[in-house]
Amino acid sequence: MKKMMILAMMMVMTISANAMSYNAAKNEALFLSDKMAYELNLTAAQYEAVYEINLDYLMSLNGHGDVFGIWWDRRNADLRFVLTPWQYDKYVALNHFYRPVAWTTGGWTFAVYTHYNRGYFYNAHPKVFVNYRGGHNRVHGSHYAHMSKPAPAPAMGHRRSAEGRLPGKNAPMHDKGARVMNDKGHNMGNHNMGHFRR
Repeated sequence: MKKMMILAMMMVMTISANAMSYNAAKNEALFLSDKMAYELNLTAAQYEAVYEINLDYLMSLNGHGDVFGIWWDRRNADLRFVLTPWQYDKYVALNHFYRPVAWTTGGWTFAVYTHYNRGYFYNAHPKVFVNYRGGHNRVHGSHYAHMSKPAPAPAMGHRRSAEGRLPGKNAPMHDKGARVMNDKGHNMGNHNMGHFRR
């Protein structure tokens, strides 16, 4: 048990500094959004919006007080407009999505890395990854209030990896049908790409 806890702690990604740079926030938002798209069965439009929302949240963090402050509330409010009810319920139930960031020992820690191998991507980059630089969470009301939500059928149980393990339990954490993308969004097949470049 102790070994597992140490391993989990080692897998958590930490960024030191108060505010994240745009590039750091962009890469963390991409990794988090890709995993949310996978677990919540997001459509392409939802994936784009979720990436924007995650990027806005991460770019708004300046210290410990921001982690569960106004920007976290705004993230959740915006996601309510984007996700269907079953998707939102699942999002809230998965703590590494609902509470993705912590401030520990002077740096940002990302819980998603305790559930997914770094470097594995299930989707191509969202189109907005290239040019969206944040700001939708700064407008009055929600930028996503008029977004039409799809009604995809809920996923049946958890998806299993190629080795039959549940995602979030042991590596590797992608299934046979998953597309693994490199950091330019190119399909790499089901191969370990190594670490995500920063």
